[in-house]
Amino acid sequence: MDLKARSLEMREFFDRKTQGYDDVHAKFLETKKLLTQSLPDHTKKVLDLGAGTGLELIALFQRFPDARVTVVDISEGMLLALKEREFADRIEFICGDFFEVDLGSGYDAMISTSALHHFTLEDKARLYKRVYDSLNEGGLFINCDKTALDQSAEDRSFITYNENKHLDPPPHIDTPLTIEHETRALETAGFTDINISDGKYPEYFLYTAKKQA
Repeated sequence: MDLKARSLEMREFFDRKTQGYDDVHAKFLETKKLLTQSLPDHTKKVLDLGAGTGLELIALFQRFPDARVTVVDISEGMLLALKEREFADRIEFICGDFFEVDLGSGYDAMISTSALHHFTLEDKARLYKRVYDSLNEGGLFINCDKTALDQSAEDRSFITYNENKHLDPPPHIDTPLTIEHETRALETAGFTDINISDGKYPEYFLYTAKKQA
């Protein structure tokens, strides 16, 4: 998969979808709340990959009003919407590619939801290593995301993507991995204590993993 092309697709798609995004994603609110519920009480500094308009941060700042959050998103339109939130002054904004921007360091946790189901196993392992390196020792990776229910479903999504990626504009096609491949990507990056649970939405699972102290 050409990551440059994939990132451009994501940016253009989500820039177009900024208006009305919250209405569409309201059905994922319980899934998004799982991220905050999974955070330890001592959480102070968080990295949010693919924050969009920040729906998942509503619950986070309710529980951790003094938290500092760095958000990374490819879509300038999404981040402009997030900047209208009442808690925007507690956020550092980074607009750019997950694989290229400086993610920073010293995070207690990295969170993400509905954002990372667009990459191959190899690319995810590379991304998760970047996340691993940005976390404090003992830090948590918490991701609630769409997951392929079996290998045939994963294979079909990539076949469909590759058959349509040359269209102009290309259609938005998700390419989620199986639980087995998600777990392998996390393990390859160095994470341990990996747990998988129900994501409170069809085909969604909650992944938590730890960077050992």
